[in-house]
Amino acid sequence: MSDIKIRAKLKDGQTEVKCLMNHPMETGLRKDEKTGELVPAHFIQEVVCKAKDQVVMTANWSGGVSKNPYLAFKFTGGEVGDPIEITWTDNKGETESAVENIS
Repeated sequence: MSDIKIRAKLKDGQTEVKCLMNHPMETGLRKDEKTGELVPAHFIQEVVCKAKDQVVMTANWSGGVSKNPYLAFKFTGGEVGDPIEITWTDNKGETESAVENIS
């Protein structure tokens, strides 16, 4: 099961996409309470959304985004049943993807 939950709905010619991503989003500035050492940075750097293999949204993030980020956006040109794919890549090179059809 993916760590990305997606909902995509078509309304009045626009597709509204909402997604919740499971990620720790560490800035690299927080200290561990027990050791006093800095917790290493670990955050999503890029989020890409594709509809029918066409990029419809790209976001470039830094460590200033909260843990388990929520993202919502709209685009035109989608149709009911079209696949929406969300992919993130973090600063450690890890990546996660999920696909959901527009309803």
